[in-house]
Amino acid sequence: MGATRREFLIAGAVAALAASAAACAPTPTGTGPGRICLPPLAGGRSTLPAPGSAGLVDESWFQTRSAEYLALSTASLDGNNINSVTAHLLRARQDPTFSWDPTQIPTTVVGGDPFRDTDDFELMHCQWALYLGRGILPAEIITTIENKIAGARYRYDDPIPAGLIDNKWFWSENHRGMFACDEYLGGLAIPDRVFTFTGLTGAQHAARTRQIVIDWLQERSRFGFFEWHSNTYLKYSYAPVFTLLEFAQDEEILALAAGIADTAMLDLATNTFKGVFGASHGRGYKGGKLSYRGESSFNTCKFLFDSTDRDYLYTNDIGPLYIIGQSKYRVPEAIRRAGASQETAVVRERHGLPLNPHENFSLNPQAPFGYDYNDVKNLPFWWSTGALTSWQMLPQLLTAAKKWKLFDTELFSQLSVLKDFLDINPGLAQITVRELAGFAAAGCLGEAHTYSWRSSEAMLASVIDHRFGDAGDQTHAWQATLGPETTVFTIHPNKEAPSDSYWVGTASMPKTAQKERAAIHIYKPSYASPSDPILGPVFSYLQFTRAWFPQDRFDEVRQANGWTLGRKGDGYVALWSERPTEWRAINTADSASEGMTQPYDLVAPGSPSNVWICEVGGASDHGNFDSFVAAITAATVEVTRVKGVIDVHYISPIEGDLRLGTSSGFKVNDVATPLRNHPRHSSPWGESCEFSSAYDLQAGDARVQINSLTGARSVS
Repeated sequence: MGATRREFLIAGAVAALAASAAACAPTPTGTGPGRICLPPLAGGRSTLPAPGSAGLVDESWFQTRSAEYLALSTASLDGNNINSVTAHLLRARQDPTFSWDPTQIPTTVVGGDPFRDTDDFELMHCQWALYLGRGILPAEIITTIENKIAGARYRYDDPIPAGLIDNKWFWSENHRGMFACDEYLGGLAIPDRVFTFTGLTGAQHAARTRQIVIDWLQERSRFGFFEWHSNTYLKYSYAPVFTLLEFAQDEEILALAAGIADTAMLDLATNTFKGVFGASHGRGYKGGKLSYRGESSFNTCKFLFDSTDRDYLYTNDIGPLYIIGQSKYRVPEAIRRAGASQETAVVRERHGLPLNPHENFSLNPQAPFGYDYNDVKNLPFWWSTGALTSWQMLPQLLTAAKKWKLFDTELFSQLSVLKDFLDINPGLAQITVRELAGFAAAGCLGEAHTYSWRSSEAMLASVIDHRFGDAGDQTHAWQATLGPETTVFTIHPNKEAPSDSYWVGTASMPKTAQKERAAIHIYKPSYASPSDPILGPVFSYLQFTRAWFPQDRFDEVRQANGWTLGRKGDGYVALWSERPTEWRAINTADSASEGMTQPYDLVAPGSPSNVWICEVGGASDHGNFDSFVAAITAATVEVTRVKGVIDVHYISPIEGDLRLGTSSGFKVNDVATPLRNHPRHSSPWGESCEFSSAYDLQAGDARVQINSLTGARSVS
């Protein structure tokens, strides 16, 4: 198995600091000129319009969808699954004729090691059971939940008794949101209770966390989701938002949370194809790349947009449950329509903020947007961008790790041997990490510019020119989607299968440009594959790139002129490799082989430096599949390599003359086209400028205006 993301981040710091400094080519981060645009005139902070109001999803439709899902969720009670308990509480609240027996719930429904990772997930589930269950659940269950809340440690810098080690991960985007939600609502739920680790009352916990909740919501408003379009973790970022919407009473928090809920659902709606969250992902795992069955977002998409004929994957999913559980909030109808739309659309977005781990070294680096690297208050913010091993944050990493006993935890223990060295020469450590940033800062998410094209037949999506040549530990660079289980993508793998590193992340990110149906991906690692005993075991990479092209999941697959082409229904995809490709035999030791009878692993051996081109289409563009094959395989494709510079020229049958180079920009029909100049959101349904929090979205006669930073919101 490959290293987990957190192990990878820690290993990046260990390896970089333990190795000799080695030069690594800088990566430009220019974002292009900004636009001038006006925000929607949505006014000041708004109260939530009541369910059933004009501009929100139709209430009878919502109640019908809710009843259908709750009927599945409550077919039987799983007394050891707190989300099953919540589903029963929700159905009982919505259906007076429904009866169930809460006395069947054991006190073991919550509990376990309070220092284990993801304990914050269970704490969030506890909020729902507690707030909905008072007066319904047995007293001993309520007491068990309250004890769980009062006995939790919510922050890495809260006091911890000698001899105890807290292995929770507090710092990723979704964990920060959950811990803040858990502490705030938990404190309000038991205001007079003294919490174990701080000695503060619940009311004091809520008071000290209120601003953290607001800050986290406003970060999402300004920068979007750092872990962009994650088909694993977006759900765990919007779950605390929906939890706050249902149980918080603070008007400012409610207004901000409504705007973030809207924008999270917009991310899903405009990047979904037949229920699949088919965009590139800031963080993604093997299962979610190979099939809709591995996506945590699928049930939410099915519930809201009903754009797939596949059944719900499981029936106690907090994605739909927390939406069903809303008594004050409804998704705007304009967003629902965008998700259900079959019209052809281009969606361009910007996520995160620019942190460049290759920027020139300085003893006092200047952080963007005033988030000072040297201010300990900003450590959770920067670590949630994946900047744990970026040189700019190294001093804060070392200070926090020593002060709060992080070196004793499972994930930080590898760093403990370096404490003395780092104390002696922290500047040298920063320089070394910077020089090895191509792989040592693999977790740094940075500023992502994403592009999606979809029709009723196919979808093609990419992250554009993102950290070219550098490793991305869980980044999914691009994907073509023709159906719930019919996807195509390429990757530069670190390790051979069955290691997850064969599928998850990439040893080097491609330079990518996309024009609607067509995309060019140039792979050229910015660093040599380490072979020494310190770096090699973690950061060495394989000498090829490869594609997932699951022949069994297509209706037809053909190969000609360097192209591999597939049809699924009326959707078509074509993939070209500069290097000759070969099908690998099915590896039965790899879980990807399950149910496969034909090879799915298309490898381009010889070097990881390679060019892949992908184009999608369908019957509406080309007529039958024969016409698509003929047009694509006759297209001009030229790749030139001169002194390490790669230039690609592809004439797409529909998109025209496309040119991209490692040292040049993107040209479409000889017109220069900026690669990284995306607004926060642009689609047929509306536009929001870069770093703007204001949206004006419209689908037919349904409209929503949002300023998610101020809490202004208007639906009609």
